[in-house]
Amino acid sequence: MKRRDFLKQTTFASSMFFVPQFLKVFEQIPKKNFGNKKIVIIQLKGGNDGLNTVVPFRNDIYYQQRKNIALKENEILKISDEVGLHKSLEPLHNLYEKGFVSIINNVGYPNPNLSHFRATDIWQTASDSNQFLQNGWVGRYLDITKGKPTKAIEVDESLSLLLKGKTQNGLAVTDAKTLYNSLKEPFYKNVINANTDAHLSEHNLGYLYNTMIDAESSAKYIFEKTKVKAASNNYPKNLFGKQLKTISQFINSGLDTQVFYAGLTGFDTHANQPNTQARLLKTYAESMAVFVEDLQKNNNFDDVLILTFSEFGRRVKQNESQGTDHGAANNVFLIGKNLKKQGLYNNLPNLADLDANGNLKYEIDFREVYATILDKWLEVDDKAILNKSFSKLKFV
Repeated sequence: MKRRDFLKQTTFASSMFFVPQFLKVFEQIPKKNFGNKKIVIIQLKGGNDGLNTVVPFRNDIYYQQRKNIALKENEILKISDEVGLHKSLEPLHNLYEKGFVSIINNVGYPNPNLSHFRATDIWQTASDSNQFLQNGWVGRYLDITKGKPTKAIEVDESLSLLLKGKTQNGLAVTDAKTLYNSLKEPFYKNVINANTDAHLSEHNLGYLYNTMIDAESSAKYIFEKTKVKAASNNYPKNLFGKQLKTISQFINSGLDTQVFYAGLTGFDTHANQPNTQARLLKTYAESMAVFVEDLQKNNNFDDVLILTFSEFGRRVKQNESQGTDHGAANNVFLIGKNLKKQGLYNNLPNLADLDANGNLKYEIDFREVYATILDKWLEVDDKAILNKSFSKLKFV
Protein backbone atom coordinates (compact mmCIF):
# COMPACT_ATOMS: atom_id res chain seq x y z
CA MET A 1 0.00 0.00 0.00
CA LYS A 2 1.36 3.43 -0.92
CA ARG A 3 2.16 5.98 1.77
CA ARG A 4 -0.48 8.40 0.58
CA ASP A 5 -3.16 5.79 1.28
CA PHE A 6 -2.47 6.33 4.95
CA LEU A 7 -3.04 10.07 4.68
CA LYS A 8 -6.72 10.20 3.87
CA GLN A 9 -8.97 12.53 5.79
CA THR A 10 -10.77 10.89 8.67
CA THR A 11 -13.50 12.29 10.84
CA PHE A 12 -15.26 10.95 13.88
CA ALA A 13 -18.72 11.55 15.34
CA SER A 14 -19.44 15.30 15.40
CA SER A 15 -16.02 16.35 14.08
CA MET A 16 -14.53 16.51 17.56
CA PHE A 17 -11.24 15.24 16.24
CA PHE A 18 -9.46 13.72 13.26
CA VAL A 19 -7.46 10.52 13.40
CA PRO A 20 -4.72 8.77 11.39
CA GLN A 21 -5.31 5.83 9.06
CA PHE A 22 -3.87 2.63 10.56
CA LEU A 23 -1.44 4.46 12.85
CA LYS A 24 0.78 1.52 13.83
CA VAL A 25 1.55 0.57 10.23
CA PHE A 26 2.00 4.20 9.25
CA GLU A 27 4.73 4.74 11.86
CA GLN A 28 6.80 1.97 10.27
CA ILE A 29 7.01 3.81 6.93
CA PRO A 30 10.31 5.67 6.45
CA LYS A 31 9.91 9.42 6.42
CA LYS A 32 12.02 12.52 6.63
CA ASN A 33 12.64 13.96 10.08
CA PHE A 34 11.42 17.55 10.01
CA GLY A 35 12.91 18.43 13.40
CA ASN A 36 11.47 19.31 16.76
CA LYS A 37 10.63 22.98 16.25
CA LYS A 38 7.10 23.86 17.29
CA ILE A 39 4.80 26.77 16.50
CA VAL A 40 1.89 27.74 18.77
CA ILE A 41 -0.67 29.89 16.96
CA ILE A 42 -3.05 32.03 19.02
CA GLN A 43 -5.96 33.95 17.50
CA LEU A 44 -7.50 36.88 19.34
CA LYS A 45 -10.94 36.31 17.85
CA GLY A 46 -13.21 39.19 16.96
CA GLY A 47 -10.64 41.73 15.82
CA ASN A 48 -8.48 43.04 18.66
CA ASP A 49 -7.92 46.80 18.69
CA GLY A 50 -4.19 46.92 18.03
CA LEU A 51 -4.01 50.68 18.47
CA ASN A 52 -5.06 50.38 22.12
CA THR A 53 -2.78 47.36 22.56
CA VAL A 54 0.46 48.87 21.29
CA VAL A 55 -0.19 52.52 22.08
CA PRO A 56 1.38 55.60 20.40
CA PHE A 57 0.97 57.72 23.53
CA ARG A 58 2.86 60.72 22.07
CA ASN A 59 0.69 60.92 18.95
CA ASP A 60 -1.80 63.82 18.93
CA ILE A 61 -3.93 62.22 16.19
CA TYR A 62 -4.44 59.16 18.40
CA TYR A 63 -6.01 61.32 21.12
CA GLN A 64 -8.00 63.45 18.68
CA GLN A 65 -9.62 60.38 17.10
CA ARG A 66 -10.23 58.59 20.41
CA LYS A 67 -11.36 61.23 22.87
CA ASN A 68 -13.05 58.76 25.24
CA ILE A 69 -11.13 55.51 24.81
CA ALA A 70 -7.50 56.57 24.24
CA LEU A 71 -5.10 55.35 26.90
CA LYS A 72 -3.28 58.03 28.82
CA GLU A 73 0.41 57.91 29.59
CA ASN A 74 -0.22 56.62 33.13
CA GLU A 75 -2.34 53.77 31.74
CA ILE A 76 0.36 52.15 29.63
CA LEU A 77 3.58 50.23 30.15
CA LYS A 78 6.29 52.08 28.24
CA ILE A 79 8.54 50.20 25.85
CA SER A 80 10.03 53.33 24.26
CA ASP A 81 9.75 57.10 24.54
CA GLU A 82 6.72 57.05 22.23
CA VAL A 83 5.19 53.58 22.53
CA GLY A 84 3.62 51.63 25.37
CA LEU A 85 1.64 48.45 25.95
CA HIS A 86 -1.87 48.36 27.39
CA LYS A 87 -1.60 48.25 31.18
CA SER A 88 -3.33 44.83 31.27
CA LEU A 89 -0.36 43.34 29.43
CA GLU A 90 2.04 43.58 32.36
CA PRO A 91 2.93 39.83 32.27
CA LEU A 92 3.65 40.19 28.53
CA HIS A 93 5.64 43.35 29.25
CA ASN A 94 7.83 41.28 31.58
CA LEU A 95 8.50 38.84 28.73
CA TYR A 96 9.19 41.82 26.47
CA GLU A 97 11.79 43.13 28.93
CA LYS A 98 13.53 39.73 28.82
CA GLY A 99 13.84 39.92 25.03
CA PHE A 100 11.24 37.24 24.38
CA VAL A 101 8.78 39.38 22.35
CA SER A 102 8.84 40.87 18.87
CA ILE A 103 5.97 43.14 17.78
CA ILE A 104 5.32 43.42 14.05
CA ASN A 105 3.14 46.40 13.19
CA ASN A 106 0.96 47.16 10.15
CA VAL A 107 0.33 43.52 9.20
CA GLY A 108 -2.45 42.90 6.69
CA TYR A 109 -3.04 42.22 2.99
CA PRO A 110 -4.33 43.98 -0.16
CA ASN A 111 -8.05 44.77 -0.38
CA PRO A 112 -8.87 43.68 3.19
CA ASN A 113 -12.18 42.05 4.01
CA LEU A 114 -13.93 43.33 7.16
CA SER A 115 -16.19 40.33 7.74
CA HIS A 116 -15.15 38.21 10.73
CA PHE A 117 -15.83 34.95 8.92
CA ARG A 118 -14.24 35.85 5.62
CA ALA A 119 -11.25 37.60 7.18
CA THR A 120 -10.63 34.56 9.39
CA ASP A 121 -10.79 32.29 6.34
CA ILE A 122 -8.24 34.47 4.56
CA TRP A 123 -5.83 34.31 7.49
CA GLN A 124 -6.38 30.57 7.94
CA THR A 125 -5.98 29.65 4.27
CA ALA A 126 -3.36 32.28 3.37
CA SER A 127 -5.44 33.22 0.33
CA ASP A 128 -5.79 36.49 -1.53
CA SER A 129 -8.85 38.50 -0.50
CA ASN A 130 -10.72 37.44 -3.67
CA GLN A 131 -9.55 33.82 -3.57
CA PHE A 132 -11.53 31.04 -1.89
CA LEU A 133 -9.56 28.00 -0.74
CA GLN A 134 -10.94 24.86 0.87
CA ASN A 135 -7.80 24.01 2.82
CA GLY A 136 -5.69 25.82 5.41
CA TRP A 137 -2.00 26.62 5.27
CA VAL A 138 -1.27 24.31 8.21
CA GLY A 139 -3.28 21.56 6.50
CA ARG A 140 -1.14 22.01 3.40
CA TYR A 141 1.93 21.84 5.63
CA LEU A 142 0.72 18.36 6.67
CA ASP A 143 0.18 17.48 3.00
CA ILE A 144 3.66 18.56 1.94
CA THR A 145 5.51 16.95 4.83
CA LYS A 146 3.40 13.78 4.74
CA GLY A 147 2.78 14.41 8.41
CA LYS A 148 0.45 12.39 10.59
CA PRO A 149 -2.64 14.18 11.91
CA THR A 150 -1.00 14.34 15.34
CA LYS A 151 1.55 16.75 13.83
CA ALA A 152 -1.03 19.56 14.11
CA ILE A 153 -3.49 19.91 16.99
CA GLU A 154 -6.22 22.45 17.64
CA VAL A 155 -7.26 22.59 21.29
CA ASP A 156 -10.98 22.87 20.68
CA GLU A 157 -14.07 20.74 20.10
CA SER A 158 -14.04 21.14 16.32
CA LEU A 159 -11.40 21.53 13.65
CA SER A 160 -10.88 24.89 11.96
CA LEU A 161 -10.19 25.36 8.28
CA LEU A 162 -6.60 26.21 9.24
CA LEU A 163 -5.74 22.56 9.95
CA LYS A 164 -7.60 21.00 7.02
CA GLY A 165 -5.44 19.93 4.09
CA LYS A 166 -6.11 18.46 0.68
CA THR A 167 -5.08 14.95 1.70
CA GLN A 168 -4.57 15.25 5.45
CA ASN A 169 -6.10 16.99 8.45
CA GLY A 170 -4.92 17.81 11.91
CA LEU A 171 -6.67 16.88 15.15
CA ALA A 172 -9.13 18.80 17.31
CA VAL A 173 -8.76 17.73 20.93
CA THR A 174 -9.95 19.46 24.09
CA ASP A 175 -7.78 17.30 26.32
CA ALA A 176 -6.19 13.84 26.14
CA LYS A 177 -8.28 12.20 28.87
CA THR A 178 -11.64 13.30 27.45
CA LEU A 179 -10.67 12.06 24.00
CA TYR A 180 -9.48 8.72 25.36
CA ASN A 181 -12.51 8.15 27.61
CA SER A 182 -14.99 9.01 24.86
CA LEU A 183 -13.64 6.11 22.82
CA LYS A 184 -14.20 3.70 25.69
CA GLU A 185 -17.97 4.19 25.65
CA PRO A 186 -19.89 0.90 25.13
CA PHE A 187 -21.56 2.15 21.94
CA TYR A 188 -18.25 2.71 20.13
CA LYS A 189 -16.76 -0.53 21.43
CA ASN A 190 -19.79 -2.53 20.30
CA VAL A 191 -19.74 -1.02 16.81
CA ILE A 192 -16.02 -1.71 16.39
CA ASN A 193 -16.21 -5.25 17.74
CA ALA A 194 -19.21 -6.07 15.56
CA ASN A 195 -17.49 -4.97 12.38
CA THR A 196 -13.93 -6.28 12.65
CA ASP A 197 -14.57 -9.77 11.32
CA ALA A 198 -11.32 -11.24 9.97
CA HIS A 199 -13.02 -12.13 6.67
CA LEU A 200 -13.77 -8.49 5.88
CA SER A 201 -11.23 -6.49 3.91
CA GLU A 202 -10.03 -3.02 4.82
CA HIS A 203 -12.32 -1.46 2.22
CA ASN A 204 -15.33 -3.57 3.18
CA LEU A 205 -15.11 -2.45 6.77
CA GLY A 206 -16.27 0.91 5.52
CA TYR A 207 -15.16 4.42 6.12
CA LEU A 208 -17.01 4.85 9.42
CA TYR A 209 -15.63 1.72 11.03
CA ASN A 210 -12.07 2.41 9.90
CA THR A 211 -12.42 5.88 11.33
CA MET A 212 -13.57 4.55 14.68
CA ILE A 213 -10.74 2.02 14.86
CA ASP A 214 -8.20 4.69 14.02
CA ALA A 215 -9.78 7.10 16.49
CA GLU A 216 -9.17 4.59 19.25
CA SER A 217 -5.52 4.18 18.25
CA SER A 218 -4.93 7.92 18.03
CA ALA A 219 -6.64 8.62 21.35
CA LYS A 220 -4.58 5.93 23.06
CA TYR A 221 -1.32 7.34 21.66
CA ILE A 222 -2.05 10.87 22.89
CA PHE A 223 -3.35 9.70 26.28
CA GLU A 224 -0.50 7.30 26.99
CA LYS A 225 2.08 9.88 25.91
CA THR A 226 0.73 12.70 28.06
CA LYS A 227 -0.71 11.07 31.18
CA VAL A 228 2.64 10.90 32.97
CA LYS A 229 3.44 14.61 32.54
CA ALA A 230 1.34 17.09 34.50
CA ALA A 231 1.25 20.77 33.59
CA SER A 232 1.67 23.62 36.05
CA ASN A 233 -1.31 24.39 38.29
CA ASN A 234 -0.74 28.13 38.01
CA TYR A 235 -2.76 28.67 34.83
CA PRO A 236 -5.72 31.07 35.12
CA LYS A 237 -9.01 29.29 35.72
CA ASN A 238 -10.59 30.14 32.37
CA LEU A 239 -10.98 28.47 29.00
CA PHE A 240 -7.93 30.10 27.45
CA GLY A 241 -5.78 29.16 30.42
CA LYS A 242 -7.03 25.59 30.09
CA GLN A 243 -6.14 25.55 26.39
CA LEU A 244 -2.57 26.65 27.06
CA LYS A 245 -2.28 24.20 29.94
CA THR A 246 -3.25 21.39 27.56
CA ILE A 247 -0.74 22.56 24.94
CA SER A 248 2.05 22.75 27.51
CA GLN A 249 1.25 19.23 28.66
CA PHE A 250 1.41 18.00 25.07
CA ILE A 251 4.73 19.76 24.42
CA ASN A 252 6.36 18.80 27.71
CA SER A 253 5.27 15.17 27.27
CA GLY A 254 7.20 14.89 24.02
CA LEU A 255 4.16 14.55 21.76
CA ASP A 256 5.25 14.64 18.11
CA THR A 257 3.03 17.65 17.35
CA GLN A 258 4.71 20.60 15.62
CA VAL A 259 1.77 23.01 15.21
CA PHE A 260 -0.75 23.96 17.91
CA TYR A 261 -3.72 26.28 17.55
CA ALA A 262 -5.95 27.93 20.17
CA GLY A 263 -8.01 31.10 20.48
CA LEU A 264 -9.38 33.70 22.85
CA THR A 265 -12.78 35.11 21.89
CA GLY A 266 -14.62 38.36 22.59
CA PHE A 267 -12.56 41.08 20.88
CA ASP A 268 -15.40 42.48 18.74
CA THR A 269 -15.57 45.67 20.79
CA HIS A 270 -18.12 47.86 19.02
CA ALA A 271 -19.33 49.20 22.37
CA ASN A 272 -17.81 49.77 25.81
CA GLN A 273 -14.41 48.69 24.58
CA PRO A 274 -12.16 49.82 27.46
CA ASN A 275 -13.38 47.36 30.11
CA THR A 276 -13.83 44.42 27.71
CA GLN A 277 -10.44 44.75 26.09
CA ALA A 278 -8.70 45.27 29.42
CA ARG A 279 -10.19 42.04 30.76
CA LEU A 280 -9.35 40.01 27.66
CA LEU A 281 -5.80 41.29 27.34
CA LYS A 282 -5.24 40.47 31.02
CA THR A 283 -6.47 36.92 30.38
CA TYR A 284 -4.16 36.60 27.38
CA ALA A 285 -1.07 37.99 29.09
CA GLU A 286 -1.44 36.10 32.37
CA SER A 287 -1.99 32.79 30.59
CA MET A 288 0.91 33.38 28.22
CA ALA A 289 3.30 34.18 31.07
CA VAL A 290 2.48 30.91 32.86
CA PHE A 291 2.76 29.02 29.57
CA VAL A 292 6.25 30.37 28.88
CA GLU A 293 7.32 29.66 32.45
CA ASP A 294 6.00 26.10 32.15
CA LEU A 295 7.98 25.54 28.95
CA GLN A 296 11.11 27.00 30.51
CA LYS A 297 10.91 24.73 33.54
CA ASN A 298 10.78 21.73 31.21
CA ASN A 299 13.58 23.01 28.94
CA ASN A 300 11.27 23.29 25.93
CA PHE A 301 11.05 27.04 25.40
CA ASP A 302 14.05 27.11 23.04
CA ASP A 303 12.17 25.12 20.40
CA VAL A 304 8.79 26.88 20.64
CA LEU A 305 7.69 29.96 18.70
CA ILE A 306 4.37 31.59 19.62
CA LEU A 307 2.44 33.63 17.05
CA THR A 308 -0.52 35.79 18.12
CA PHE A 309 -2.76 37.42 15.51
CA SER A 310 -6.28 38.78 15.09
CA GLU A 311 -8.30 38.54 11.88
CA PHE A 312 -8.27 42.35 11.54
CA GLY A 313 -7.68 45.49 13.59
CA ARG A 314 -10.14 48.27 14.40
CA ARG A 315 -10.86 51.65 12.84
CA VAL A 316 -8.71 54.53 14.07
CA LYS A 317 -11.63 56.77 15.01
CA GLN A 318 -13.79 55.60 17.89
CA ASN A 319 -17.54 55.27 17.37
CA GLU A 320 -20.34 56.81 19.43
CA SER A 321 -20.65 53.77 21.69
CA GLN A 322 -17.16 54.07 23.19
CA GLY A 323 -15.98 51.31 20.94
CA THR A 324 -14.32 50.82 17.58
CA ASP A 325 -15.57 49.34 14.34
CA HIS A 326 -13.93 46.81 12.05
CA GLY A 327 -10.61 47.95 10.61
CA ALA A 328 -7.76 46.51 8.59
CA ALA A 329 -4.05 46.28 9.42
CA ASN A 330 -3.00 45.24 12.91
CA ASN A 331 -0.05 44.20 15.04
CA VAL A 332 1.21 40.64 15.47
CA PHE A 333 3.07 39.30 18.51
CA LEU A 334 5.87 36.76 18.29
CA ILE A 335 7.15 35.18 21.49
CA GLY A 336 10.25 33.01 21.67
CA LYS A 337 13.66 32.67 23.27
CA ASN A 338 15.77 32.97 20.13
CA LEU A 339 14.21 35.90 18.28
CA LYS A 340 16.66 37.63 15.95
CA LYS A 341 14.88 40.97 16.24
CA GLN A 342 13.42 41.69 19.65
CA GLY A 343 11.09 44.51 20.66
CA LEU A 344 9.44 46.64 17.98
CA TYR A 345 10.16 44.97 14.64
CA ASN A 346 9.08 48.01 12.62
CA ASN A 347 7.49 51.42 13.00
CA LEU A 348 3.99 52.01 14.30
CA PRO A 349 1.28 52.92 11.76
CA ASN A 350 1.10 56.38 10.25
CA LEU A 351 -2.15 57.81 11.63
CA ALA A 352 -1.98 60.70 9.17
CA ASP A 353 -2.07 58.34 6.18
CA LEU A 354 -5.18 56.15 6.33
CA ASP A 355 -7.14 54.40 3.60
CA ALA A 356 -10.42 55.75 2.20
CA ASN A 357 -12.39 54.11 5.02
CA GLY A 358 -10.27 55.54 7.80
CA ASN A 359 -8.34 52.32 8.38
CA LEU A 360 -4.65 51.66 8.90
CA LYS A 361 -2.72 50.74 5.77
CA TYR A 362 -0.81 47.49 5.76
CA GLU A 363 2.97 47.44 5.34
CA ILE A 364 3.71 43.74 5.83
CA ASP A 365 1.66 40.98 4.21
CA PHE A 366 0.64 38.44 6.85
CA ARG A 367 1.84 35.69 4.51
CA GLU A 368 5.36 37.05 4.85
CA VAL A 369 5.09 36.07 8.52
CA TYR A 370 3.89 32.59 7.55
CA ALA A 371 6.59 32.21 4.89
CA THR A 372 9.27 33.10 7.41
CA ILE A 373 7.97 30.58 9.94
CA LEU A 374 7.72 27.83 7.34
CA ASP A 375 11.09 28.49 5.75
CA LYS A 376 13.27 29.50 8.69
CA TRP A 377 11.59 27.77 11.64
CA LEU A 378 9.91 24.62 10.34
CA GLU A 379 12.35 24.37 7.41
CA VAL A 380 9.89 23.40 4.68
CA ASP A 381 9.04 24.72 1.23
CA ASP A 382 6.97 27.81 2.02
CA LYS A 383 6.18 28.50 -1.64
CA ALA A 384 4.61 25.08 -2.13
CA ILE A 385 2.45 25.55 0.97
CA LEU A 386 1.46 29.19 0.42
CA ASN A 387 0.98 28.71 -3.35
CA LYS A 388 3.29 31.61 -4.17
CA SER A 389 6.52 33.19 -3.01
CA PHE A 390 6.61 35.85 -0.28
CA SER A 391 9.47 37.89 1.14
CA LYS A 392 11.03 36.59 4.34
CA LEU A 393 11.27 38.65 7.52
CA LYS A 394 14.10 38.58 10.05
CA PHE A 395 12.52 37.63 13.37
CA VAL A 396 13.96 34.07 13.37
